[in-house]
Amino acid sequence: MAPEVTAPSSGQGAPFGPDRAPRGGTLRRLLATREASVLGALVVTVILASFWVDGFFTDRTAGFLILDVTAIALIALPMTLIVITGEIDLSVASILGLTSAVMGQLWFLGLPLETIVPLCLALGAVLGAINGLLVTVAGLPSLAVTIGTMALYRGLAYVILGDRAVADFPRSWTSGATQRLGETAIPWVVLLIAALAVVFGIVLHATPIGRSLYAIGSNDEAARFAGISVRMTKLWLFVASGAVSALAGVFWTLQYSSARADNAFGLELSVVAAVLLGGVSIFGGLGALPGVIGGVLLLGTIRKALELADVSSDTLSVVTGLLLVISVVAPNIVARLKERRRPDTPSVPAHSNQR
Repeated sequence: MAPEVTAPSSGQGAPFGPDRAPRGGTLRRLLATREASVLGALVVTVILASFWVDGFFTDRTAGFLILDVTAIALIALPMTLIVITGEIDLSVASILGLTSAVMGQLWFLGLPLETIVPLCLALGAVLGAINGLLVTVAGLPSLAVTIGTMALYRGLAYVILGDRAVADFPRSWTSGATQRLGETAIPWVVLLIAALAVVFGIVLHATPIGRSLYAIGSNDEAARFAGISVRMTKLWLFVASGAVSALAGVFWTLQYSSARADNAFGLELSVVAAVLLGGVSIFGGLGALPGVIGGVLLLGTIRKALELADVSSDTLSVVTGLLLVISVVAPNIVARLKERRRPDTPSVPAHSNQR
């Protein structure tokens, strides 16, 4: 068993570390975190949208917003752990699309959904394992690997389904994917997201495995010398990412009642933007799951408000890209400003584990 390794503490790290923020009490430490900033931005965005966008502050809009971010929220959970280790997975949307294509083709061939869904989840795990093996065994950069498999998996989806769309899924399944909780407009899938968020949150913030992830992201060589199985840990993270992406593909297909090869095209950028907005460092070693959940909701809220304001889809893509750039640049600017305020402290890079 790998020895426990204490996660590095920083302004963007796990919110439970003892040196998380300046001294002055629990409340002050919490308010100084990046996650608090994200949640504060979310509250401000909701308030502004409620005043300026007609029909925004309704339970119906909240229900549609949750459905819109379901795939992003699901995939962002394992993506958070991957980025904390200093890696990235850009093939997640293509795994979703390939899962949707396979699901449609198998249904077209006459297999029951009770058989198709487990097969799709297993397929996602295998696709994630391929990514993980190329990164851990072949020693290739995850950025290059997953850019390649992003194109490969999407191409396979077109080979399987082509330009066809399979849309004759049973109504009991399609309506079930968007079923509301009781008399509310909130879809039941929020319970699944919450349950998985709790599981991933416990693993990341309350187990030796989570502390190992922070150690790997801060310095994988040091983590290896400390007895942590770096390769096996990363491999299983990619497997989890593939399986959860496949799960998102199943929900996407049933939610929109359409299996297509181009489903969720470009969604990986929204996932990465949400993770980085939530305070996870692109260089690894820093971040917390509560902030990522806030980042998902912030991104979804902004997009939903712009949609209700009749903003074009092209503009929504621009906004997503802008938020992605801001989430990468802003932490480095803040870190450099803090260093300039300490003239007696030697200047150090914002993060020493750049890849």
